[in-house]
Amino acid sequence: MRANVLANNRPQAAVAASRCSARFPLTRRVVMRTATQPVSGATEVKPEVAHLLRSAEAVCFDVDSTFCEDESIDELAAYLGVGEQVAALTAKAMGGSVEFKEALRSRLGVMQPTREAVEAFLRDHPHRVTPGIPDLVALLRSRGQEVFLVSGGFRQIIHPLAESLGIPLSHVFANTILFDSEGRYAGFDESEFTCRSGGKPAAIRHIKDKYGYENVVMVGDGATDMEARLEGAACLFVGYGGVVVRKNIAEKADWYIMDIQQLTDVLKQQH
Repeated sequence: MRANVLANNRPQAAVAASRCSARFPLTRRVVMRTATQPVSGATEVKPEVAHLLRSAEAVCFDVDSTFCEDESIDELAAYLGVGEQVAALTAKAMGGSVEFKEALRSRLGVMQPTREAVEAFLRDHPHRVTPGIPDLVALLRSRGQEVFLVSGGFRQIIHPLAESLGIPLSHVFANTILFDSEGRYAGFDESEFTCRSGGKPAAIRHIKDKYGYENVVMVGDGATDMEARLEGAACLFVGYGGVVVRKNIAEKADWYIMDIQQLTDVLKQQH
């Protein structure tokens, strides 16, 4: 890895990780999983998978139920009093049975979030960062591997998290809620990559073109994350089941993990 990048990033990453721990507590919550372990899939890391993980120029993370333990759209919906309706729509979207843009439109249509409500939600519900993520981000950056957040969630919620970890906002690809002049819900930005099915591979292709990367890894829990690998944008898809296990994801992932520490351990191993 590039020595100058390694030297410059390590102190900044360490400070960012400390800052994140203060602003976004690493509190585990009790979650309902579809299984305690994936029924099948590549749960043991293969040598070629480990090599790609160590040599990739960048690692892209889904945010909800991966980078963080919460599912922010569902939790914002619950805060707005429409949690059950929106959770059902989210489950369909993540299972791959509904076109993502239509699911997003339906969820926001039910929620009708105002600017004031989103700001209040952020104050009252800080992100529950997945244990091990601050250390993993610091390690990746110390190795000269860039970190990107590629999410179907909302920039208004994700940007504070990215800033706390020292991740540039230019490295965030997510959806933007639009408000009118009085702060009322006015739709969403349909030009964002991740507002539609196929958006995450499109975002990764954009990242590769912009920065000249050859190999980019995608880490996530759902069907929209797996698309990045199936469509050839990502060289490797690491499925994460630490919050919720999805059998179809476990079966198709290049590597399926239950703990973020597994990524850190592989990165620290000697080549």
